[in-house]
Amino acid sequence: MSDNLLKYKIAIGLIPGIGCVLAKKIIAYVGDIEGIFKEKKANLLKIPDIGEVLANNIVKQNVLGKAEEEVNFIEKYNLNHCFFLDNNYPERLKNCEDSPILLFYKGNTSLNHARMLSFVGTRNATSYGKDLCSKFIETFAAFDKDIIIVSGLAYGIDIYAHKAALHNNMKTFAVLGHGLDQIYPSTHKAVAKEITQNGNLITEFLSSSTFDKTNFVKRNRIVAGMTDATIVIESAAKGGALITADIANSYNRDVFAVPGRSSDKYSEGCNFLIKTNKAALVDSAEDIIYLLGWNTTKSKKPIQKELFVDLTDEEKTIYNYLKGENNLNIDAMCRKLDIPVSKASSILLGMEFKGLVKSLPGKIYTIN
Repeated sequence: MSDNLLKYKIAIGLIPGIGCVLAKKIIAYVGDIEGIFKEKKANLLKIPDIGEVLANNIVKQNVLGKAEEEVNFIEKYNLNHCFFLDNNYPERLKNCEDSPILLFYKGNTSLNHARMLSFVGTRNATSYGKDLCSKFIETFAAFDKDIIIVSGLAYGIDIYAHKAALHNNMKTFAVLGHGLDQIYPSTHKAVAKEITQNGNLITEFLSSSTFDKTNFVKRNRIVAGMTDATIVIESAAKGGALITADIANSYNRDVFAVPGRSSDKYSEGCNFLIKTNKAALVDSAEDIIYLLGWNTTKSKKPIQKELFVDLTDEEKTIYNYLKGENNLNIDAMCRKLDIPVSKASSILLGMEFKGLVKSLPGKIYTIN
């Protein structure tokens, strides 16, 4: 994937003090990613949250050389990438303020799908957790094989979720806490290779990144942010699964947890999430399908949509666009149709009342 601006997209993340949120703000003010590296200090100081130190870091930066090295790595191994303003960037992540400005991925599967679920849990999965993971994903596969299963390739629930998805001929995404120059744990290399043929390995980290345990906590926001819901199978009182659940809640995403006996160490986290109303209690995949509104069974007679003649021009425009695309995120639709989100939300609400469209988790809309 050729991208003449890729080195600048990589380089902005290498400037000390510039995180994902601030990088997006700078890009919005300057208007051009390449222009940031040519901007005068006086102009940079006019940007909110840019003080003397950060302005100096940007002006005096010497990161383009390292960025060029990463570009060479990407080209050598034919890797894919997407910038947060690109069409192929995960739409759900675009709604998360702290989402990565740049993602790298190995595989040939689109990062945007109508239905995506993340599975998280303890690295010390019990036979109970492993069986649940397999049964849930088997049921999801029978319901819709196009559901994408997302996890982190770690020991325990993560790897069982990936394996169960592959076993049921579903695509799966593994979000890594390191660059694409390595696989951790190394014992999962064979599964990782299979995932590249039936999904993607995804990361925000460069190939030259130092292996850091904190990266695995950081990657959890991608796992939570790019999916409709997070499912916690087993978790101790503390751990990465609870962190992912908290992040999912902060993104206003659904969180589901499977309860267990109060005496079971690896049910403590799930029971806590349910008890504190941070997760809905589920004991089957059917529960999740129902709670997400994915069950298409209707108890009433289908509406003859083609007979509606009292639609406004704006309603017709949205309806016809949804009819062609379907299962579309409202932000993506508004960008395409050049309609303010607030206005589109009002129009879509009216169309829901008329039975024309249905809203799904993640601000997704579909023809009813």
